[in-house]
Amino acid sequence: MRKEDVVMSQILTYAENNDMVRAVIINGSRANPNITNDLFSDYDVVFLVKDPKYFVDHQEWIQHFGETIIMQQNDIDENGSESYIFLMIFEDGVRIDLLIRSIEKIDKCLEDSLKVALLDKDNILPEFEPANDENYYTQKPTKQKFDKACNNFWWCSTYVAKSIWRDQLSYAKYIYDVVMKDHMLELISWYIGSKNDWKVNTGSLGKYYKNHLPIELWQSFEKTYSGSSYEEIWESLFEAGKLFRKLGLDTAEHLGYEYPIEDDEKVTEYLKKVQNLPKDAKKIV
Repeated sequence: MRKEDVVMSQILTYAENNDMVRAVIINGSRANPNITNDLFSDYDVVFLVKDPKYFVDHQEWIQHFGETIIMQQNDIDENGSESYIFLMIFEDGVRIDLLIRSIEKIDKCLEDSLKVALLDKDNILPEFEPANDENYYTQKPTKQKFDKACNNFWWCSTYVAKSIWRDQLSYAKYIYDVVMKDHMLELISWYIGSKNDWKVNTGSLGKYYKNHLPIELWQSFEKTYSGSSYEEIWESLFEAGKLFRKLGLDTAEHLGYEYPIEDDEKVTEYLKKVQNLPKDAKKIV
C-alpha cells in the first residue's frame, strides 16, 4: 500500500500539471488533528476546477492514481450546478474520495471546519482557521427532539416483541437493529455531548463511542447487539431498555427535561408479558 506522502504527492502532482484544476483542499479524517489514521483512512479531496463535467466525460485521469478495484461516481444536485464525486478504491487498498467542484461554487467548500488548503494557483482561497471538528460536534437536542426519541424508542420496542411472538425474524431485527438503534445512538451521543460541554465529535454512527463511554456503559452497549435467535434478541432488547433508561435519566437531568419513566416502566412490563406469552395465546393479559 502506498504511504500517505506518496498519495499526497500524486494528488498534488496531478493538480499542479492540470490547468483545469485551480485549487485543492483536503478534509475529513486526514485533516483532523484529533484522529489517528490507519490503513483504511480515505483521502477526502476537493478539486476546484474550471469545467467539472470534463472529468466525467474523460475519465482516463483516474489512471494517474492507479487501477481501481471498484468506483462509484455520483452527481451532486446543487440547483443544476455541476459537482461530482468519485469514490475510488485502488488495487493497493488506497481509497480516494475526490469531489470535483466548480470554482464558482467555492463557498460550499468553506463550510467544513475540517479543511486544509493544499494548492491555490490563483489565490482564490481565504486563509483557513486551523482544521478542527467543530462542525461535527454533537448538537444539544431540543425538548421536542428528546421527547420524540424516547417515545419512539419505547413504542417501537413493542413491535419487536410482537414480531418475535409471530416468528417474523426479519421484521423484528429491522425494527430493533435499525429503528430502535437509531434512537439509542442519538441518546448516547447526547449523553456524551452533555458530559463534554457539547464540544465533542462522537463520529458517524457512533464510531467513537468507545473513546468516550465509561467501560461499564460501553459493555452494556455491546450487549445490545444480538444474533438471530429470539432468545438473544429478547436479552439484547431488555439490555437496550436498561441502558436507554440509565442514559435517558442522566441526560434529561442535565438538559432540564423530563425522562418518560412511566412509559418506560409500563412498556417494560408489557414486554415481559409478551416474552412469556404462549404461542396459542388469545389475549395478552
